[in-house]
Amino acid sequence: MTPQPRHPPGRRLFLAGAAASPFATARAATVLSGPETPLRIEPVPMNVTGRPRMGVGINGGVPAPILRWREGETVSVPVTNRLDVPTSLHWHGLRVPLAMDGVPGFGFRPIAPGETFTYRFPLRQAGTYWYHSHSGFQEQSGLYGAIVVDPAAGYRQTFARDYVVLLSDWTDETPEAVLANLKTRGDYYNRDPRTAAAFIADARRMGLSAAIADRAAWGAMRMSPHDLLDVTAATYTYLMNGHPPGAGWTALFRPGERIRLRLINASAMTIFDLRLPGLPMTVVQADGNDIQPVAIDEIRLGPGETYDVLVRPGADRAYAIFAQALDRGGYALGCLAPRAGMTPDIPPMDPRPRRTMADMGMNHGGMAMDHGAPPPGAPALGVSVDNVAAMPMDRTAEPGTGLENNGRRVLTYSQLRAIRPGADRRPPSRDIVLHLTGNMDRYIWGFDGKAFSASEPIPLQRDERVRFVLINDTMMEHPIHLHGLWSEVENGAAAERPFKHTILVKPAERLSFLVTADEPGRWAFHCHFMFHMDLGMFREVRVS
Repeated sequence: MTPQPRHPPGRRLFLAGAAASPFATARAATVLSGPETPLRIEPVPMNVTGRPRMGVGINGGVPAPILRWREGETVSVPVTNRLDVPTSLHWHGLRVPLAMDGVPGFGFRPIAPGETFTYRFPLRQAGTYWYHSHSGFQEQSGLYGAIVVDPAAGYRQTFARDYVVLLSDWTDETPEAVLANLKTRGDYYNRDPRTAAAFIADARRMGLSAAIADRAAWGAMRMSPHDLLDVTAATYTYLMNGHPPGAGWTALFRPGERIRLRLINASAMTIFDLRLPGLPMTVVQADGNDIQPVAIDEIRLGPGETYDVLVRPGADRAYAIFAQALDRGGYALGCLAPRAGMTPDIPPMDPRPRRTMADMGMNHGGMAMDHGAPPPGAPALGVSVDNVAAMPMDRTAEPGTGLENNGRRVLTYSQLRAIRPGADRRPPSRDIVLHLTGNMDRYIWGFDGKAFSASEPIPLQRDERVRFVLINDTMMEHPIHLHGLWSEVENGAAAERPFKHTILVKPAERLSFLVTADEPGRWAFHCHFMFHMDLGMFREVRVS
């Protein structure tokens, strides 16, 4: 495949599109409900940046319709494939039988062109979830949508209205071209500002000797402290409910009402930091599970994660729903307003974050590890592993790169507490330790330095209780998603551990979670960065 030009035009078009239309033009999302919900997967014309493109959507739209169901129902979803290639749908976070999970090769046959396959499963849980393709790169091209399952017993908190806030990333390039560019050069979409002026600023901030040592350390590793996201606003436009920043998605309220916002990161490759300036949020649900309420100002969402928050806007004014990309190269934008046509004040972008030696897993004395002698149990350095964290640590109480000491209350995993303890109180019988590995120069990703094709399944016995330990040896966050089973994050909450289906693991972090293998099957276990998953950060967890 021929690589694209070194400086693709997406950023310029992003800026033009950001001011293209007023907030009054927002359209309402399509909502489908009922026990039978037919869906058509088909090509959909797209024009996000002013250049016509073809995407992949459902029932003529991108995003796909919101599916609103009720806990306790059994739903039937006939899915017709009108593409010229196979397709699939995965119900992200819903616990369904293996044959309905929608992962090709894992007990599911892809839906062939012209074919209709009917998914049928009981809804054993309530909450906010989403669905997307698990075939090729169709998710990047628009094949994603929200799921709301209303609880049979009603909500714990009262609210007047609720809205889905679905975040995603769009590129006018084909996903295949994006991947080819990354394989050509891992930092293809990054603009590293480590100039002489930046060095002078570092020297003033940390001292000349420390600035020289810092540059030398990063240079020795052939890495940049500003390498935060693989794919950036150099090609991406960031969308909220399918709208670019200036295209005007608006949610309405009456002053004094309590509003529930269902936040979903359905992006392929983007971590978002979301806030509503001037309006506090109360987090009441994480990944579809009720949690003890937490008052915050800002929340980080990795791809695949969902959070429900409550807000109570009291003033007769418009509030921005502002979701910055982690590298601060762009943002998704919406509006919470008492009347259509109102425009919120858009806050300035935060400064571009930078990684630290701690993010690289260096020890507390600032000394780099011996790259010829990785710690015991760590994968060997080589073609597929370019770094091993010498001092991985628990970082669940940290807000994350770019969110430290910003004057806002940022949600951390350590604050999550389940409403009620899990049913399985047994201690784990064993630990399963996995290193998250990669080589950014070669753009290779994996678990324990191995791609999926070179890995054996992780075997679990039916009803076994185990602990997964993830050690992130890379300088990037990784949103890790386990299909079919719940993950109980060990965050210091003891019996109130939160249940999640997607866990964002920070650089140089050692994070653990407990799993009860209560559902037999061959379950996918992978990073939810789409290109990382495709290039090897994917395993099978087999429960038998």
